Amino acid sequence: MSKTKIVIDADVIIHFLRGGYLSKLHTIFSGYEHIILDVVLNEVRKHSDTRVAIDNHLRHLKNLKVEEWNPEGMMKKEYFELTNNKGKGESACLIYCKYNKDVIASSNLRDIAAYCRENEITYVTTMDFLWQAYTKKIMSEDDCNEFIKKVIEAGSKLPNTKITAYSPRELFL
Repeated sequence: MSKTKIVIDADVIIHFLRGGYLSKLHTIFSGYEHIILDVVLNEVRKHSDTRVAIDNHLRHLKNLKVEEWNPEGMMKKEYFELTNNKGKGESACLIYCKYNKDVIASSNLRDIAAYCRENEITYVTTMDFLWQAYTKKIMSEDDCNEFIKKVIEAGSKLPNTKITAYSPRELFL
C-alpha cells in the first residue's frame, strides 16, 4: 500500500517561500509524502520571484516531488466542474485528494472547507504546518512569529500574528 500524500496547493507553497522556510515544509508532517501537482507548480511559476525560488528548492529537495496532473473519466469531469468557481490548481488538488484519499494542504478555507467536508478529505493549512513545526521544535516560537510577520507583510492573510494565539484543530493525520 502506498504512503498517504500531502498535496500542496500554491498558497501554502507561497507562504513558505515568503516565510523563508520552504526547505522545512516536507519535514513537518514527516510520515507523509509531499507532492506538488504540475498544474499547481505552473501557477507558482507564473511570478518571477516565486519561479526561481521554487525551482531552486525542487532541485535540492528530494522529499518534495512534482506529480503530473492528468485526470481521466469522472476525475476529469469533476475537475472541469470545480474550475467554474475555483482555481485550476486548487481544483486539481481537491479532486486528486478525493479520489486518492490523500490530504490537501491549502489555507484557502473559503474555497476548500465545504468541499472537503462533503467528500471526507482531510486538509491542513499553513497555520497547521506552523503549529506542528512549533510543537515538534522544528521551528521556535520566534521563528514561527517571524514567518507569520513576513507572510503578512508580503500581502498574504493568516488568521493569527503569533503562533501561540493559534488554536489548532484536531488533525486526523
